[in-house]
Amino acid sequence: MLTGQGELPAIGPTWTEKPHNEHKQRDPFAYRALLVFSILYYTRPEDVIPGTAFLHVGKIAGGIALVALIASLGTKKGRVKLPLEIKLLFLLLLQMCLTIPFAYWRGGAFHTVMDKFSKAVIVGLLISMLVLSIAQLRKLLYVQAASVATMTVVSLLIHRGGGRLTGALGGVFENPNELAINIALNFPFCAAFLLLARGPMKKGLWFLGILGMLYGVMATYSRSGFLALAIGAAIALWEFGIRGRRLGLVFLSAVAALTLLLIGPSHYLARLETIVTMREDIDPNGKLMSGDSSEARRDLLKESLKVMTHNPLFGVGPGNFEVVSGNWHVAHNTYTQLGAEAGIPALVLFIAILALAYRNLSRTQKLLRHHPRDAELLILTGGLMSSLGAYLVGAFFADTAYHLFPYYLVAYTSAIYRIASNSSSEKPGQTKVPGLLESNQRTYGQGTKTEPAWTR
Repeated sequence: MLTGQGELPAIGPTWTEKPHNEHKQRDPFAYRALLVFSILYYTRPEDVIPGTAFLHVGKIAGGIALVALIASLGTKKGRVKLPLEIKLLFLLLLQMCLTIPFAYWRGGAFHTVMDKFSKAVIVGLLISMLVLSIAQLRKLLYVQAASVATMTVVSLLIHRGGGRLTGALGGVFENPNELAINIALNFPFCAAFLLLARGPMKKGLWFLGILGMLYGVMATYSRSGFLALAIGAAIALWEFGIRGRRLGLVFLSAVAALTLLLIGPSHYLARLETIVTMREDIDPNGKLMSGDSSEARRDLLKESLKVMTHNPLFGVGPGNFEVVSGNWHVAHNTYTQLGAEAGIPALVLFIAILALAYRNLSRTQKLLRHHPRDAELLILTGGLMSSLGAYLVGAFFADTAYHLFPYYLVAYTSAIYRIASNSSSEKPGQTKVPGLLESNQRTYGQGTKTEPAWTR
């Protein structure tokens, strides 16, 4: 752990464990319902427990959380400012609703918007509004990271080999490419919890989970997953290793990467070579894959751009590109497929939302440099920055616009920036802040403010 000379002190409870005073009246019941919804979304009990699929427990939990949030916002003390990125998310929903009457297949567009994307908007709203403390954010990230890590290890254990790894659970984990991208997005969170864990047992479990996730991406033979993981890992090494002055972590990561490449699945490197050579895809057995070639992917990309330019305002309708393309394949590019299906205005809004998410994290890191802050918030911010980088790359090779996990990520950035902003507004000298980085003390009017060591 880092101090001003390179080590962090033990991480203990800090002022960020408590919500800001103006939010203390918010109903905690709504947050608990949100937590239950997240557990159900990432663990998918309907895939494991027979007879539970028809209950729609996740929808019920999400609905309860939304109703409780609306009820709390009706009180004067419960009102808060809606983040700009969430406002744009509602505008994106409105744009998609406007596309339905002009859709190639109206029924499919209506289903995609109302049954899929509307959930993403609700999730983004709930997280950005209900997560008011570092403890609340930690719980949601813990559920997500632990669930994906555990599911990946279980998937590897039951995988029979001879083909691409698929998830032990359904939904977004069933397809190898989407499984790989979800692993890449959650890998930085696991790394963050490894750094935060106390005791060899907890650290060992997180380390094994990370190794399983790294090998899991390789076992999917997903090139998009590899690229997303590479970017996410590079940013994580910068945030945790170089900027955090944990040079041992950089060395350990290099050793782990080389080891995994040596013991990785057969023909994996040959498949990665096709990223550069643009040759036919290689399957896990080293044979050419005629039905899923790089050339076919390029043709789909060109077709999505063509559809977008011919239908710039409203597109062909959400979820309709597969029908219009004539071969029932998605474009394998979130950006161009969203533009083709919902129009260029939707694409602009989507990119703006992602840009605002990055701005939230950048501003949070600036607050960390100019105000006292505990090590946990710093590490979680680095994990979110790494995950966002992985998504920005992975979205170029997958259809993710109507899934929930991108908007979980966006809303997390809203929440962590609000937490950092509210904490920095506390009057200096009033709150004891154990667990801070070694720092200088400076006097500012009414009290003493702590200057982090890295700003010296």
